[in-house]
Amino acid sequence: MTGEQPLECTRVLITRLRFIGDIVLTTPVVRSLRNAFPKAFIAYLGEKPAVSLLVHDPHLDEVIPYDPARPSILEQARVVMELRKRRFDLVVDLFSNPRTAVLTFLSGAPTRVGLDRRGRRRLYTIRVRDDGKPKSAVEFHQQFVAALGLTPSPVSPYIVVSVEEGEKAQRYLQNLIPGRMVRGPVPPLLGIHPGATWPAKRWFPERFAELADVVKARFGADVVLTGGPKDGEIVRRVVELARSEVPVAGPLPLRQLAAVLQKCSAFITNDAGPMHIAAAVGTPTIGLFGPGEEDVWFPYPAEHGHAALRKDVPCHPCHLDVCNRPAGEFMQCMNLLTVDEVCEAINRALQAGQPRETR
Repeated sequence: MTGEQPLECTRVLITRLRFIGDIVLTTPVVRSLRNAFPKAFIAYLGEKPAVSLLVHDPHLDEVIPYDPARPSILEQARVVMELRKRRFDLVVDLFSNPRTAVLTFLSGAPTRVGLDRRGRRRLYTIRVRDDGKPKSAVEFHQQFVAALGLTPSPVSPYIVVSVEEGEKAQRYLQNLIPGRMVRGPVPPLLGIHPGATWPAKRWFPERFAELADVVKARFGADVVLTGGPKDGEIVRRVVELARSEVPVAGPLPLRQLAAVLQKCSAFITNDAGPMHIAAAVGTPTIGLFGPGEEDVWFPYPAEHGHAALRKDVPCHPCHLDVCNRPAGEFMQCMNLLTVDEVCEAINRALQAGQPRETR
C-alpha cells in the first residue's frame, strides 16, 4: 500500500530496534527522510549499544537508546513516555515486530508506517507490503520511504566517525602495533574478524590463522584480530594456530571498533555485524558467506574494493545456525573456501582502496 506524503511533517522517528548490521543497513532510509524533510527533527530509536553507531550522523537530531538489559515492562513504559514527550507526527517502524508495532502505536504519531503483517497491521496507518522480488536489505528498507510517496535516496550504508574518535583509534593502534611508529612506508593494515553469532557462519580458525601468516608474507601487511564479547575462544584459537604474532583488538565498544576499522586497509570477516561496520566506514571489506545470502546482506559495491565470497553448494541458502549436513558434507560451504581465494580478494581490495595512514 502506498501512502500520501504528509502535508506537514516536522518531527520524525525512525526505528529498527535490533541487531548491529540491520541498524547499519537502515542508514540510507535516514538519508532519504532527511532529504525529504530537510527542516524536520529526526530521531532514531534502537537497542543500545547498536544504535550508538548512529551517533554523529549529521542527518539525525537525536538517538534514543532502548535498553534490553532492563525489565521489559519498565523499559517499554520509559520509552513510550520519551516518545510521547517528543510529539512525533511520523514514525517509520523498519522492524515491525510486535514490540515495535506497539511502541509505534503508543507514540501517538498520527502517521505510522510498518509492515503489513497479521496481528499488528491495524497499529499502522500506512502498511508496507513487500512485493516478493529479490532485493537487498537496503532496497527492502527503502520500500518504507516509497510507501510515503517519497523517492528513496540512492546512497550506501554509512557510519560517521568523528575526528576525535579517529585520532583515538590511531593512538590505540600505535600502542597495539608499536612497529608501525618507526617504519618508513606504512604497510597495509588488515583486520580479521573470525567470530560470528552462529557456528554455521564461521570460517575455520585454522584458515584464519593461515590467512594471517600468508598476508604478512605476501603483502607485507600488519594484521590485527577483532572480536566481540562472545568471540574469546575462537580468537584465542586463531592466535594459538598462527605461526606469527597476531595482536588482538577488543572487545571494543562499537564506536571505537568503527574508528579502528576505518584505519584498516581492508577487513576480512564472517557474515557478522563488524562486516557492516567496516563497509559503512569506507574500509574495503571481504565478507565470507556460508548459509546467508550475500545478495541480500552484502549491498556493498565491488568498485570500492568490497567482495562477498561464497561457494555454490546444493544446500544454500539453509539459514541454519548450526550445520546439519552429514560428516562428508558438514560445513561444506565454508570448507570449500580457500585461503588463496581470500588472498586474491584482499589483493583486489588493496588495489581499489585508498592508502590509509595509520601510524
